[in-house]
Amino acid sequence: MIKTILPVLIITLSIFANGRVCAQSEIDSTGLNHVIANYNTAIDQQSHLYNGPEYEFYDPLIKGNAYVFDVKTFSTGNVNYNGTLYNNIPMMYDINKDVIVILLYNHFTKISLLSTRIPEFWLLNHHFVRINSDSTGRAALTTGFYDQLYAGQNTQVLVRREKSIQTATGSNTVETFFRETKNYYVKKGPSYLSFSSKGALLDIFRDKKKELRQYIKTNNIDFRENFEQAITNVASYYDHLTN
Repeated sequence: MIKTILPVLIITLSIFANGRVCAQSEIDSTGLNHVIANYNTAIDQQSHLYNGPEYEFYDPLIKGNAYVFDVKTFSTGNVNYNGTLYNNIPMMYDINKDVIVILLYNHFTKISLLSTRIPEFWLLNHHFVRINSDSTGRAALTTGFYDQLYAGQNTQVLVRREKSIQTATGSNTVETFFRETKNYYVKKGPSYLSFSSKGALLDIFRDKKKELRQYIKTNNIDFRENFEQAITNVASYYDHLTN
């Protein structure tokens, strides 16, 4: 049906836009707006973005939620899907299933996009990139989306955010809940190196460890207060020292 509608709408829109309606001396703006609205609706319905399995929310009895940063509502984001950048899309990121959830054009139906077609997306002021484990040469780095905390000339800092459903059994109860894990990586050259502490990060940057220690001390960088901001600052300064 859409394939039939689109050519008609395009022709009609062109006629309005060029002022070639013989029965009128000027463009009817109301009619033009109506045609544009119908055209945009038809485009939305055939958009390549709107394909993927329908998504259902989790059982509300599970404690916590499956979403990144615990944001369980749709937020405006941008996604690169099949080589096309789509902006201002209502999105959620389910880090249990590692899928992007969007609303269809009817603003009701939810679908999960096909992750293999998404090289990157932007949500909640974070840039997420997809990494395939077979392209890194490191089995420890699983395929999926990684939050790119820092991307410099010589280094990148990434975090893999995941949640899993866990069960705890009491004397008379069984409780199901989401448990979150985070795994941090530095990319130097072709290698991804994992770390989980200040010391491990400085070991990765051992060629500038002395300078980095002084930088941390001078700027009162506290890894316990804000670990991710601290590692971002250190990586950025390392790039400054090595450029």
